[in-house]
Amino acid sequence: MAYKEPTGNRKPMSPEAKARIAEAVRLAAAKKREEQGLPPITHGNTPAPDYIEKPLELVRMKHQEFPDDLFIPMATGKPVDLLFTNDGGLPKACNFMLIGDPGVGKSTVSLDILSDLALKGFKVLFISAEMTRIDLYGYVKRFPKFGEVDILFIGEYCDSNPKTVIEEALKVGYDVVLIDSFAEVQEAIKETNRMTTSGSEKFLIDMMIRHNLAGNDSKTHTAFLVIQQVTKGGVFVGSNKLKHNTTGMLEIRFDSDGMASFLMFTKNRRGQVNRKMYFSLKESGDVAY
Repeated sequence: MAYKEPTGNRKPMSPEAKARIAEAVRLAAAKKREEQGLPPITHGNTPAPDYIEKPLELVRMKHQEFPDDLFIPMATGKPVDLLFTNDGGLPKACNFMLIGDPGVGKSTVSLDILSDLALKGFKVLFISAEMTRIDLYGYVKRFPKFGEVDILFIGEYCDSNPKTVIEEALKVGYDVVLIDSFAEVQEAIKETNRMTTSGSEKFLIDMMIRHNLAGNDSKTHTAFLVIQQVTKGGVFVGSNKLKHNTTGMLEIRFDSDGMASFLMFTKNRRGQVNRKMYFSLKESGDVAY
């Protein structure tokens, strides 16, 4: 068949024809995603749900009842207790974010707090998404008390759903749970479950709140210490929802000359803010404050 030059007289496609082609393309793409086991695409202009997920409840605090020991802080016996609360100790049923400079000692300091609480008789758990057993073994050689802490290594469950693994681990109920780091756990949940970033973040926030409110087998009001990543400029990574559900933001930083390290709360609903407490990791066995 001989080639014919376009004349330019072709009629423009009707809006109906364009709509039919677009719908056919959309259906073909949706079918392909379904065949590959992928979730359907949701667009940004999807309207917000117009339902309430539970019966509406207007709360009067005078009708609320909690056990008296819920408001007794968990003390390590070290000066760091006075950073968390004026009474001294980590409060129960609260969520604290720990951010800081690379290499400043975020994992070591938080593990030191966790293991001191374990030695005081509190039930604690360390959820690690960034270290292996071999990595942590070096820490335990320097700080033997770290060896008394229950640890969940997320990386050892590559063929499992991290949501299920974490929920099963927390089911028993802990006084304090340390997560290192929020971003790594969030990314693992997002990737495995094909969730959005906000969806995986929401799952973790909801999980923490549920255990804050004693949603576990032992009815324990769990407190969370969560290490979170920061941008290159040192800014906290996370949504406003994560910030609002955070009781305190503990920054662990190098001093301006880089010769000393300190802890300081920039937000704390239970204690003081902008108060520096210096610490040293030079000695083995304990973090010195």
